[in-house]
Amino acid sequence: MIKPFSFTGAKKIVFGSGAFTTLTEHLSEMQVKRPLIVIDRMFSKTGFKDKITDAMGKSGNKATIFDAVEAEPRIELADKGAAMAAKGKCDGVIGIGGGSAMDCAKAIAVLAANKGKAVDYLGLNNVPGPGLPTIMIPTTAGTGSEVTFTAVFIRKDLKKKEGMNSPYLYPDLALLDPELTLTLPPQPTATTGLDALCHAIESYTSINSSPYSEMVSLEAIQLIAENLRTCVHDGSNLEARENMLLGSLFAGLGLANAGVTAVHSLSYPLGGMYGVPHGLANTVLLPAVMMYNLPGALEKFAVVAEAMGEVVDDLPLRESAYLAVKAVESLIEDCGVYESLKDFGVKEKDFPALADVALTVSRPLQNNPRSLTKEDAIEIYKQAF
Repeated sequence: MIKPFSFTGAKKIVFGSGAFTTLTEHLSEMQVKRPLIVIDRMFSKTGFKDKITDAMGKSGNKATIFDAVEAEPRIELADKGAAMAAKGKCDGVIGIGGGSAMDCAKAIAVLAANKGKAVDYLGLNNVPGPGLPTIMIPTTAGTGSEVTFTAVFIRKDLKKKEGMNSPYLYPDLALLDPELTLTLPPQPTATTGLDALCHAIESYTSINSSPYSEMVSLEAIQLIAENLRTCVHDGSNLEARENMLLGSLFAGLGLANAGVTAVHSLSYPLGGMYGVPHGLANTVLLPAVMMYNLPGALEKFAVVAEAMGEVVDDLPLRESAYLAVKAVESLIEDCGVYESLKDFGVKEKDFPALADVALTVSRPLQNNPRSLTKEDAIEIYKQAF
């Protein structure tokens, strides 16, 4: 029996090398004349800010730049961006960068149209209405934020991460240009790409998956496994960059529709309490969570192993499934990511507190193919330590 399912994402997706040059055409179609452009601090220093403002000027658009976005953004940044959008009388929002910039942009768009404070919209379906029109332009092949309904922020006051989740956060347009990822250095290429792999594996093994989401998640796993190493070690390879961005897109669609699992629940407190970057937290935890989840989804993990290039012919099911873990560990190592929780200053004495917070991130745990207790969470943190 196939259970009923739906499938959603950005309202429109445009993919292809050179697609960024069509931005002003899309703004015209959307009747946006005064966009707020949200970019992160580091990306704004590359000269790209001047490039985009020049393009806006030539097309007759008057853009306002909000370039205060930081990695692992604080919730207050969304409020600051919304205030700037109001001051500039902005009629649309463009998010350019990694997940932090796009998450901020999505939140700013709904705040600008609905007022209130960003903290009021945290949780599921707490956004009261549609936001300003939005265009998301990823410059990393990682988060998939350009097609999801989620924006994640740090709550410094509570030392935790929380998400804003609402259908009103789905972007109106996801504009994906692989050429924008060509200059991404090896280290962020690796961590964002492994983050996308995490999304793909989690959404594929989620108990909330559907035949449609499984199809895109599995394709994402294969694309990432086949191309991430090349992107890390030969970043100028456009074909590999194209395939990685496509894999990240598919992983984002899988995430948006099937949800993620325990990796995300366990990684949230690492970001909130220790400032561990999201992609790295997921990467460090992924193999240990996969090992824990094996008994709950042996068949699916065997398929994951095969999609990642492992030979599973004639092997017992559990051995085939275990090869998925080994394939992920090999990919992480080949991409030069060697960090453990210990490297980020995480203390073993904090494992119970981390586990307590992780268990409050309930939606991913509800999707997990195996139930997880506090003791299980502590043991996973130990394995990743």
